[in-house]
Amino acid sequence: MRDFTKALVGSRALLAGMALLTFGAGLQATLLGVRATLEGLSTFATGAVLASYYVGFVIGSRAAPALVRRVGHVRVFAALAATAAATILVQGVYFSAGAWAFLRVVSGVCFAGIYVVAESWLNDRAEERTRGVLLASYMVVVYVGLGAGQFLLNLAEPSGSVLFSVIAILISLAVVPIALTAQRAPDFALPRRVSFRELLAISPLGTAGALFTGATAGTLFTLGPVYAARSGFDTAAVATFMACSILPAIVLQLPLGRLSDRVDRRTVLIAISISAALAAAVALQLGSASPALFVAVAAYGGLSLTAYAVVLAHVNDHLHPTQMVAASATVLLANGIGSALGPVAVSAAMQLFGPAAFFGSVIALHASFALYAAWRKHTTDAVPRLEKARFVSASPQVAPTGRLAAPEAKPGETH
Repeated sequence: MRDFTKALVGSRALLAGMALLTFGAGLQATLLGVRATLEGLSTFATGAVLASYYVGFVIGSRAAPALVRRVGHVRVFAALAATAAATILVQGVYFSAGAWAFLRVVSGVCFAGIYVVAESWLNDRAEERTRGVLLASYMVVVYVGLGAGQFLLNLAEPSGSVLFSVIAILISLAVVPIALTAQRAPDFALPRRVSFRELLAISPLGTAGALFTGATAGTLFTLGPVYAARSGFDTAAVATFMACSILPAIVLQLPLGRLSDRVDRRTVLIAISISAALAAAVALQLGSASPALFVAVAAYGGLSLTAYAVVLAHVNDHLHPTQMVAASATVLLANGIGSALGPVAVSAAMQLFGPAAFFGSVIALHASFALYAAWRKHTTDAVPRLEKARFVSASPQVAPTGRLAAPEAKPGETH
């Protein structure tokens, strides 16, 4: 407990900055979906424009480590936060599908780099005994920020520029505790990468799971607000819909993760996928904004957003500890590809069949992955319990990069 308290105190400035940043990021994702709908952009075009964020996120997550190593954590954090704040301000005063798509790419690059800074900093502060608990605390900060940020949508009309300014203010303020901290910024090592082909050979289910969880999380964050707005929800209902889809992940992630430490992780993934599909089916039947719908959405989001952490743990079960950081970058790449492609495909379905295709599509995604996981379980042996990697919290592409899943290499180390 003393070690954890020391690590938490040493990371308080970073956690405070990330709380402010994710508070703004949570509002940003929802506001842009609602605003695009109000501007008359088609559902498919909205999905394609907003999914551009994940293209930028993949680019940023691959480019940021070298930048951090060259100029340092604080400078990278400050530069990217300033750029992200400027980006959302431009979106608030000028609307064009092409311009927004480009700005979404820039925003994705910025947030990916910021998350790389945050997670490598926390990784340096953590020891093996405190890593899991410190990461769980970080994930709570991120999910609370993303979820609570939804309610800022009620502060002003989405059609105006006020909410865009609020987001820019929060992102800018996130730099203050980082810039003023007296804590020494950590050293940073560039991890060796595992190729996509290597990852597929190591864990076919883990690779498929990274793509699948990216597709479902990207769809939820990108098209959830669009579904709600096009279903006739008012601003308060849109905010509640999105908050209910995010916040339950805080409660469900650790219990389901610890369960996957004790039983076959594939069984847990199958159960999560089937349960999430059933919750989405209930939400599909309910349709209009109501307490029952929000309960169903809470069940769906809590389960769906938890799957990525179990997938990452399943991949780590098949790796030597020295491979985990290298592989996490490739899992992130697969997750980013899914995050970019999922919203585009689902938005096309919504364009053809209406808003209800949002839940219809995620039902199909979860059912397909459950079937594939069941087939893999039937044809391959489970990892013995004593050989499993320990579960740690992680989030899909919409938030952190997953680099805290295992200790990073120190400068001079090779894998």
